[in-house]
Amino acid sequence: MDFLISLILAIFRRKPKTENFKHAKRYWKRHAPLFSSSKFVLIITFLFLYIPLFVIILFSFNKSEGAHFTGVSFRWYEDLFLNSGELWMSLLYSAIVAVVSAFIATILGSLAAIGVSWYKFFGKNYIQSVSFLPMVLPEVIMGVSLLIFLSGIHMNLGLGTIIIAHTTFCLPFVYLMVTSRVDEFDYSIIEASHDLGASETQTLFQVIIPAIMPGILSGFMMSITLSIEDFVITSLVNGNVETLPIFVYNMIRHGVSPVINALSFVLIIAICTVVILLRKGLKGFAAAK
Repeated sequence: MDFLISLILAIFRRKPKTENFKHAKRYWKRHAPLFSSSKFVLIITFLFLYIPLFVIILFSFNKSEGAHFTGVSFRWYEDLFLNSGELWMSLLYSAIVAVVSAFIATILGSLAAIGVSWYKFFGKNYIQSVSFLPMVLPEVIMGVSLLIFLSGIHMNLGLGTIIIAHTTFCLPFVYLMVTSRVDEFDYSIIEASHDLGASETQTLFQVIIPAIMPGILSGFMMSITLSIEDFVITSLVNGNVETLPIFVYNMIRHGVSPVINALSFVLIIAICTVVILLRKGLKGFAAAK
């Protein structure tokens, strides 16, 4: 509860800018060149990344289904919110899988990062090397290997197998992000907690986890993102469950529906809002720590 209060306060708290910061900003604006190669590359990159998004947003308000803009209409948003039950169900499946798999991967990855970084045991170097394999292997190899394993233990494909697959896929990313935070941790704080009589469990939950919480939250949010957008692994282990990427793929096989454009715009707004709030909150919380 204290962490949530600190995070909320950090989101809405503005850090005062120093005079040196204001002077440097004014100097940079006054002497910065109007054109440079780095600015040109930056502009081209942004155009390449964001023009497709603006096209999707524009055609979500298109009156017709064709590729030509014929007028402004909200008919596709009405169709999205009133007549797209299967689409929202697939989004619900994706949200359930993303949250559950990210939660499990975050717990396992955080504990693994702490254990591997601070404890010595047999096979430590081997675990450090193997833990990054899911990040570098093609997703199709991950999906096929998980499908063979799940079929070998006679597990019915469905929501549970998708969660298992996504947990396996997201675990290395959480491990990497938490490990980077653990490597910067001041071990003297742990020694101080032991000197004050704290047990291993108390030190873990009251000292270590609060200190590395920004890394844990970053890994959790990245896991949710990776889980929601995954298609290859999900398509191999989903059974009859249609997550959002699977549902959208089945829809566009018969032509791109403007309802997908409307849903994309809704998701863009929601994701941008969450990212902005978390970015401010995590930066403020990390600075406070």
